[in-house]
Amino acid sequence: MTADLPKPFRDALDNRACQALAHWGVADQEPELLKYRENAVFRVHLADGRPAALRLHRAGYHSAAALHSELQWMAALGNSGLAVPQPIATTDGRLLVALPEGGAFAAQHADVINWMDGEPLGESGKPLSHSPERLVEIFSALGASMAEMHNLADRWTPTEGFWRPTWDEEGLLGDRPLWGRFWDCEGLSPAQAMALSALRGDLRRRLATLPTPAKDFGLIHADLVRENVLVGEAGVKLIDFDDAGWGYRLFDIATALLKNRREPAYGAIEAALISGYRSRRTLSAEMLSSLPLFLVLRSLTYIGWFSARPELPGARERVLRYADEALALTKELGFT
Repeated sequence: MTADLPKPFRDALDNRACQALAHWGVADQEPELLKYRENAVFRVHLADGRPAALRLHRAGYHSAAALHSELQWMAALGNSGLAVPQPIATTDGRLLVALPEGGAFAAQHADVINWMDGEPLGESGKPLSHSPERLVEIFSALGASMAEMHNLADRWTPTEGFWRPTWDEEGLLGDRPLWGRFWDCEGLSPAQAMALSALRGDLRRRLATLPTPAKDFGLIHADLVRENVLVGEAGVKLIDFDDAGWGYRLFDIATALLKNRREPAYGAIEAALISGYRSRRTLSAEMLSSLPLFLVLRSLTYIGWFSARPELPGARERVLRYADEALALTKELGFT
């Protein structure tokens, strides 16, 4: 989504990145814009030449407390041996800096994390390029890493003031879901809005009667899509904890699986992910029986997300498409 940005804004964004990098003592460089979604993410270099990632956070999306908490949790996971990004302090020891309002930009925060080598598992909307055998290896490693992340989260005690969003019933289906009111957002057809509203009520009832094993709840990544899983010879690495928070562990599993359901090797992908997860953490058949519910819940989040970001290319079309896909998935999985 970087090629669609107008050149004047790109130039202003590069200048904003250099303004942030001054706090790390490396403003004299040309940062490479990699992604412009929730955050503007740049590849940069530290004073010793090491590559790193600069994140300019979307103004108003997360509070300073939430961003500090994200960095704190990533540091805890990394210190426990999980392959995730680690925060890098400024020259005066801060992990997060506040950038004042100026020019095209509102006041926002910035941080720098270490560079993670590896290639993204894939790109949304494009078939996976790996062989079926390689996909089994990758998703087995992903399942194991996800389970270990959940284990570490359960053993870790956050410090006072730790805050992250909560992907519970209210966060997914309440009056103000974390990623938007998917059932009545702008752009939906009347038929879509009616069907999604009815589905919302049905899902709330299903969540209220979850079997006990499926209620496994704690800190999760919440966005383990293809782009956020880096693949290398040493295994997988998990990046982009921007939406990490408290949630159902099945939501993490569903997120990793949903966009792969049309892959020819999906059966092997799902089996490998579950097997890898079970190699590190309990995942009973009773718990897995609720996976379809969380696949549907995850599919609904994309509707509200794009509706809230009409400035993104193709946002309106995606709202309509994701609504149709979510309703089709609901029928496919036997909810209606």
